[in-house]
Amino acid sequence: MTSDTSLLLKSQGLDGRGGDLLSVTPETAGWSYTGLQVRRLDSGETWSNATGPNEVALVPLGGRCLVTALGQTWNLGQRRTVFDGQPWALYLPRRTEYQITAEEPLEIAVCRARAEEDHEPVLIRPEDVQVEIRGAGNAARQINHIIKPEFSAHRLLVVEVFTPSGNWSSYPPHKHDVSALPAEADLEEIYYYRIHPDDGFAFQRLYTADGRTDEAWVIRDGDTLLVPEGYHVFAVAHGYTGYYLNVLAGNEAIRTMQPSDDPVYSWVRNTWTEEMNEGARSWRDIDERVNRQAGWRD
Repeated sequence: MTSDTSLLLKSQGLDGRGGDLLSVTPETAGWSYTGLQVRRLDSGETWSNATGPNEVALVPLGGRCLVTALGQTWNLGQRRTVFDGQPWALYLPRRTEYQITAEEPLEIAVCRARAEEDHEPVLIRPEDVQVEIRGAGNAARQINHIIKPEFSAHRLLVVEVFTPSGNWSSYPPHKHDVSALPAEADLEEIYYYRIHPDDGFAFQRLYTADGRTDEAWVIRDGDTLLVPEGYHVFAVAHGYTGYYLNVLAGNEAIRTMQPSDDPVYSWVRNTWTEEMNEGARSWRDIDERVNRQAGWRD
């Protein structure tokens, strides 16, 4: 891979209208499995679609909706934005027609992976989502495990990551571009970012050990990055909270998200202890304990 600014995609401005904010397919990304569509619907609007050759996770990023598929109807969503609570999601198998009706203004992510297996539909409620506080100090962050390796699916993996003010995540820099289990899985990855407040920014670095690629992008609210290979790491500006939705898929014999750390920076893990995060159950707890009121707005 050579230096390629086309890996960073910008959301389409809709001026408050419904429609696609972005759409990534394996064909447009130039890889084999992973896709993402983020769509905005007006209150009361209905959108019909089909999973086709993909298994899909529908993740409301803001707003509430009804989803009808396979003779069933599910209620999804309760948070106003991704920063206002835990996620809902609905897993759907291949060759499934579905209809989404927005009960209020809705932004929804359609996370996709090409699959050769069919699994049962599953509604994922906020209480079903495992929350992990990973890292420590100014590398502490919150992970929401939506579609975990243990989940009954073929290739699709989905997580949310919240990075508090001024902190780092995906740290130490890691990669998953070589099939070398159990040490590393080969996975394609999409990052979809939100920044709160939305006038903020963050930085994303992507680099390979041989130096063929070494890029750092300024990340704005609504940006998307494709990660076909290389070590990657994220940092958000002081006074802002970073969020990204990760969609991953590969063709490993087992379902795993196993990364490989950059050996130059892997030593940092040995400086972290569970006691450093004692009592922290969310990114807000990390922000309050580490940053106190520095960088807070009234």
